[in-house]
Amino acid sequence: MYAELSLLDLVLHASFVVQFVLLILVLASILSWTMIFDRARVLGKAARAAAEFERRFWSGGDLSALYRDLGQDDKSLTGLAAIFRSGFKEYVRLRKGEDSDPMAVIKGAERSMRVALSRELDRLETNLSFLATVGSTSPYIGLFGTVWGIMHSFHALGNVKQATLALVAPGISEALVATAIGLFAAIPAVIAYNRFADRVERLNNRYEEFMEEFSTLLQRQGRG
Repeated sequence: MYAELSLLDLVLHASFVVQFVLLILVLASILSWTMIFDRARVLGKAARAAAEFERRFWSGGDLSALYRDLGQDDKSLTGLAAIFRSGFKEYVRLRKGEDSDPMAVIKGAERSMRVALSRELDRLETNLSFLATVGSTSPYIGLFGTVWGIMHSFHALGNVKQATLALVAPGISEALVATAIGLFAAIPAVIAYNRFADRVERLNNRYEEFMEEFSTLLQRQGRG
């Protein structure tokens, strides 16, 4: 009879502690998958936006015109557009000042771009720490549920005169479900975290390369 039990039957017959552990793991898995889809969308959009902005930036158009085309709402901009606008805005502001030193103007623009870069990385890395936490802790949470379930099964043997495998096998099977669900929650989270961390690092390198090239252009423009 027990050999025919489904996964749902195993969960329903498990002890309260094991069921609570399973509930935590299922919720963690649902949240992690929600964040996986969200980060995939955000990072994909960021990569496409970076490619599009680089195309516009290197098309040979006037930087002032590009700056005006981005609009006046800094909060609506993200990625390279936000970094460019932040740096160019500070560059223009400092150049209008009296006795503005060219190098001081460039340094000020670079600091402003660094602040924008930091905000952008914070936005891209949102929820990645949660995925890392789910990936690293879910197997141990599942193992705790399994150990507790096995302890509960063997404890029940104290109430019978003759201990057989048939008496403990169902309880052990129910307990092992916790380990399986823990791995089910952990594996996608770990894979997604590593994948997204690599994509964020690639975007960061892309942003920093743009900042260096943009600073060089500003220096040339300042000399002119």
